Amino acid sequence: MGKRVLLIEDEPNIIEAISFILSRDGWTVHTHEDGTTAMDKVLGLPPDMIILDVMLPGRSGFDILRDLRASPVTKDIPVMMLTARGQEKDRELALRLGANHFMTKPFSNAEVRDYVRSLMEA
Repeated sequence: MGKRVLLIEDEPNIIEAISFILSRDGWTVHTHEDGTTAMDKVLGLPPDMIILDVMLPGRSGFDILRDLRASPVTKDIPVMMLTARGQEKDRELALRLGANHFMTKPFSNAEVRDYVRSLMEA
């Protein structure tokens, strides 16, 4: 099993926190901050898992998720959506589009680590 996660997030403090949490757990964490070029980054070196923010510059995480699920290369990569907007309609949309999990900010370090572990074991 691979141990590479791509974190698509534009908030530096979130990038730092998740990178730290997952690196300590043995993951190689790659990061990307722009929604417009996110698919290029994913397709350049498909990760074992993606953590995807909903609100990104250039393009929403929902649009990127749609593209991920439509591509034969990325359709099966586990995706955990991350957002500060915890409304039920956002959660429902993410799951309908094919997200494996939906997590709201703020989150606990253990919660992120445990969900990443569980998605990779599925």
